[in-house]
Formats: sequence, structure tokens, C-alpha cells
Amino acid sequence: MRVAAFIVFVTTFLTRVSAEDRPNIIFLFTDDLAYSALGISGNEQVKTPNLDRLGRDGVIFERHYNSSAICMASRANVMSGLYEYKTGCNFMHGSMGTKEWETSYPILLKESGYRIGFAGKFGFSISDVRNVDQRGTDGFYAAPFFDDWKGGRVQTSYNTAKNKPMVEYAKKYPHATRSYAAATIDFVKDSIEAGKPFCMSLFFKAPHSPLDPDPMFDDVYKDTVWKTPENFGQEGSSHLSGQAREGRQQTYFARYFDTEEKYQDYLRRYHQLVYGVDYAVGMIRDGLEELGVADNTVIIFSSDNGSFLGAHGFGGKVLPYEEAAHVPTFIYDPRLPDSTKGERTESLSANVDIAATILDLAGVDIPKFYDGISLMPLMEDASAEVRSTVPIIQVWGEEETRSLSIVSKDFKYINWYYEDSKKGLKPSEELYRVTEDTMELDDLSKNPEYASVLNRMRELYDSRVKVWAEESVEYNGYSEYGKLFDRTIAWQEKAELIKEKDSKLIGQTGANGKRVIPKKN
Repeated sequence: MRVAAFIVFVTTFLTRVSAEDRPNIIFLFTDDLAYSALGISGNEQVKTPNLDRLGRDGVIFERHYNSSAICMASRANVMSGLYEYKTGCNFMHGSMGTKEWETSYPILLKESGYRIGFAGKFGFSISDVRNVDQRGTDGFYAAPFFDDWKGGRVQTSYNTAKNKPMVEYAKKYPHATRSYAAATIDFVKDSIEAGKPFCMSLFFKAPHSPLDPDPMFDDVYKDTVWKTPENFGQEGSSHLSGQAREGRQQTYFARYFDTEEKYQDYLRRYHQLVYGVDYAVGMIRDGLEELGVADNTVIIFSSDNGSFLGAHGFGGKVLPYEEAAHVPTFIYDPRLPDSTKGERTESLSANVDIAATILDLAGVDIPKFYDGISLMPLMEDASAEVRSTVPIIQVWGEEETRSLSIVSKDFKYINWYYEDSKKGLKPSEELYRVTEDTMELDDLSKNPEYASVLNRMRELYDSRVKVWAEESVEYNGYSEYGKLFDRTIAWQEKAELIKEKDSKLIGQTGANGKRVIPKKN
């Protein structure tokens, strides 16, 4: 960006946020939305007119990654602006601490005079009880902090009537997705009456399983025959490290995608759920127009993680590959000039950046300890860069599948530390040029032409491991990963660390809400 233009932008922005009419903010967050599920991403088979329009009206972030590609951890990331090893929050680990919650964007916005609301699937607990996931208890949680709470702590239901805070909407909007849009419009009305700027965080359950789409849209995809991507299925995925195929992602393939009938049925219901989100977004934008606040309301759209949908022979998410960690994201700020509309930025961004961006929009100081970086400079100049790398953290599920990855401007490096001679697993690494090989079909880690790139990515990885060791919370089984991810430490020492870590976490809850016992090694 030219210096003069940058000064004008900053001056205008500071003037804007210091005025009484600070921007309103609506943050729309989906669950398990694949990058490929939107028309604006290039999928000609889907129908997402409202989301496509939102992207065309704003700036599209083409390389946005979830630093943890699983809902509980990702939701804690976006609220706090912190990486997972600093929130201490994920399935099989534990809750976010009260200290971390106190500097989350909703709390800081409320302290600055904003009216804050929440609707949908909150998905994580807040507590200073260590090594225990309290999502299903009556312990300390977020609802009392919001001016308007229409959320659920765990999965929530697609049946509006089964979500206690949403019962009043059940008759008119029996499917939860549309009901959340209606609740958002009501929150906006109440905020206008209160004379306060507002921030609504709407966390859709859709298109997360169970795939129970809104019957109102049964005709949308009834005749669609879905195409399969080039990297679909287990054939051609032998280049992936063995550790990646140890988890439930591979077993999910057999459950949902291993026959044509299963595949077609899954994608029809999945995309019908996405269509419901699209419809809800249209409801919200129409509501903002009718209430006269559309011109001063910024809308941010993203997802907590992606979904494999059969790519590489996987279902679900979690793993650090593109389908799971890379998600559609855009920001619409109606106050910016028309020249910014529809811009696509290739600059790296991460889920932790959303909290920093929201605070920046509101003119609230971003805590210095945040891992997130404001994306506002990219709204003015799509060619700028705000970060050079994004870590992708996977420390949930089977120990074999746990990994740490680094995404740079062009490449992705994945390191798997787990060893098991009986299964033929040895510590391994993968390297992909993701800007060209978006389906990750060509592992370059053993290609001599990329030896220098590999070494550079290893250096970036080692630097992140060092930061993890220095900054990780000391509870919920996170500090041990400062050594487990260390490439210089022998497996035998790591095996002992895993036993020690797991002994503290026995009785944790898995993603399905059931009590599980971590595997012993």
C-alpha cells in the first residue's frame, strides 16, 4: 500500500471508531463447512446466492486456516485470539481458563460499551478446574456474560424446540438454522432501542452431523448428481503418512462415502444444510436493511473447520490437510470504498485473527499477548501481508494422529512424531506446495529439488515448538507437547511422556460427549 493512501486509511479509520456510531459487528460462524461448499469458491453445483453476494460485497480471504481444525478448540481460538496451547481447551483436554476468557473479544467489547449477543452452538466450557472437560456440567460457563444468550454449551439440536433458549421461535422456525437468524434480527432491534453499538456472534450448528436439513429446502438438490474431486477415496493416498490413517477420519469414509449411494445421499443432505445457512444469511441482511443499520454493520463469515467429504479416503476433519483446516472466509465492511468489493487476498490468515480484527473494528486495543493479528490492513490492500506462517495443531483423538504443521506463503509442512513398530509407524514428515497442489497429491518431502525448502520449513516448525514449550499452559496435557513435538527427542522419552500425560486426563469427554479413557502406550 502506498504510504499516503495508508495514512488516509488509518486517519479515516481512527476517526470512525472514535465516534459515537462505532460499527456494529455480526460474526457468522459455521460448523464443518468445506471450502468447496460455496459457489464463490468455484463450485458450480451448489446454490449459495446470499453467501456469494456477501463475499462479492466484501473481501475474500483465500488462504484462511483454522489453527485447530476441530470445533471445541477452534471456537476457543476465535473467541480468545489465542492458539490452543494457550487456551488449554479441547476435547480430551479441558476447559478454557477464566483468565483467558476475561480477555476474549465479547468481554472486551462489552467493557467498551458494546451490547453483546450469542446464538447457536457455543461448544466449549470455561472453568479453572484443570484436566476436566466440563461442557456437560452446570459449572462455570459463558451465558451470564452476554446481554442476550440464545446458545447451547454442547452440540445443540436442529430441532428448534429442543434448544431451551430458542423455544419461542420454534413454531415459526422449526429448524434451528432459520431460528438463529430470527433471533439475530431481534437482538439487533433490541440493541437499536438500547442505543448501543452491538456485536452478535452467531455460531450455526450447520452443516455438522447429524445431517438433518430443513425440509423447507428438500427440492433444492433433489436432482443433483454430485461430482467427486480428484483426490477422492483411498486410492492414490498412499503418499500420506501412516499416522494420518490411524484415526476415525478413515473409518468415517466407510461409514459415509464408500458407495455411490452413500456419497450422493451425504452430499445432498450436507449441501442442503449449507443452503439453510445461506437462506439465514439472506434473512439477516434483509433485516439489517429494514432496520436501517446495514450501512454501519460489518459482517464476518467463517467456519470452525472444514470437512473432508471423502477426500483422501477420509471423513470428518481434524487432520492438517486442506479440506479440514482451510475454510471459506470473508469480511464485508459497508463503509469501505466500492473498489475493495470482491477483492481476493492470498495473504495468510488464521482463526485466531478474527478476535483481533473484531477488536480493531471496534477501536478497542488488541491485547499484546494475542496470537491473532488484525486483518483490517487486508481490507484496504488485498496484496498486503499480515502474517508469514500459520501453525495447524492436532492434539485430539488417537495419539497416533497427533501432529503439528506449519503453513507458509507457498508450502505446508506436517510432522508426525508417533512411533509404533508393530504398525509400521515411524516419525515422518510431509511437504506440499499448497498454492499449486491444492489437493495435496504430491508429497515433496523426499524430493531433492525441495531439500532447501524442507530445511526452511523444519526451522519454522522448530521455532514454533520452542514457543509452545515457553508459552503453553501447564495443565490439561499441553505442556508435554513442547517435548512430544521436539524433533531431537528420542521416541522412548516421548512414550513415557504420553503415559504421564494420559494418567492426568483419564475420564475426559470425547467429541461425542461420552466418557473415554485415553489409550495407554
